[in-house]
Amino acid sequence: MITFEQALDIINHIPVATQIEEVRLEDAVGRILANDVFSDVEMPPFNKAAVDGYACRRADLPGPLEVVEIIPAGVVPEVVLAQGHCSKIMTGAMVPEGADTIIMVEYTEVDHNGSVVFNRDKTSTNIAWQAEDVKEGQMVLQKSTLLKPHHIAILAAVGVAEPSVFKRPIIGVISTGDELVEPDVKPRPGQIRNSNAHQLIAQAKAMGLDSVYLGIAADTPESIELMMEKGFNQCDILLLTGGVSMGDFDHVPAVLEKIGVKVLFKSIAVQPGRPTVFGVRENRFLFGLPGNPVSSYVQFELLVKQLAFRLMGYSYKPMVVKLPMAADFTRKKGERKSFMPVRINAEGKIEPLEYHGSAHIHAYEGSDGIMAVEIGETKIASGEYRNVRQLQ
Repeated sequence: MITFEQALDIINHIPVATQIEEVRLEDAVGRILANDVFSDVEMPPFNKAAVDGYACRRADLPGPLEVVEIIPAGVVPEVVLAQGHCSKIMTGAMVPEGADTIIMVEYTEVDHNGSVVFNRDKTSTNIAWQAEDVKEGQMVLQKSTLLKPHHIAILAAVGVAEPSVFKRPIIGVISTGDELVEPDVKPRPGQIRNSNAHQLIAQAKAMGLDSVYLGIAADTPESIELMMEKGFNQCDILLLTGGVSMGDFDHVPAVLEKIGVKVLFKSIAVQPGRPTVFGVRENRFLFGLPGNPVSSYVQFELLVKQLAFRLMGYSYKPMVVKLPMAADFTRKKGERKSFMPVRINAEGKIEPLEYHGSAHIHAYEGSDGIMAVEIGETKIASGEYRNVRQLQ
């Protein structure tokens, strides 16, 4: 048995092979950028009016100023401003040569001769200067950026219509157990519905990943082997739920050895999720997850997600907040690191949720995150600050 930190270290350092593809700009949000991006233009590409008003020379204020041109956006000015002149200009238009200020239209008056007079004591320049945001050749986005909507605007502005991104891994899911039936089947005595597989598929989908549901394998070595081989042929990360403990009918460990999976760990000192298995075969990865739904849910969040992001060229860091405990917390045993479902109350304090063990599927209903209780720790005092890993 290894510690959780040792298991995470193995996940973070195992060699992975990333692949790159080009996608349409409208499909790029949520993807991981595969290369640095440099601007092919200056931004703004010209001195640009930030407001509707009059372009002029500050030295000529307050006027009166003769209007010599009207400049809408998208038009190149024709007149170089001379002393005592101004040009009426629209937001986003090119500032005429000779102008160093734009006075807002609402801060002006027009006299009986049609000349413009500035009626305030001072003004900003109201000009977005050429290249003040980005210079030509400047790096605007770094490799391994998780693309968000505002990044898409940057890519469009620098002419990247099909950005290069890392391919997303395909997640395969296999359930094991003769007691399992699918959600649309009424369980007979001794049977339960297969919740784990559909939970894991949903977790993969929440990451934007494609998944392959391979079905329920019977509790025989032959059935498990056949389904695992099929999974390795189709998927980058294969998830098995159930069949990884030491029961008489838990055949997964023997099958893994037979088909050449190198097992890197098979037990972690955590609760829930102690009998979690991790292995690799020819750049394809396998997690054997416990059959209890809370265990598989937590280990996906803590370990599977970490590996999936690595395959996408991204160093994933979960959202963590440090908050005080709302009340004293105690537990009877401290042999394993425990990950507890918690709620953040209206006062911003941590409230552990009622939790009856890893089969308690309803435990995470209403939870805001996961709180770790370290090995050897049996008491946490009210008001003590703890880290909460937020669920996303």
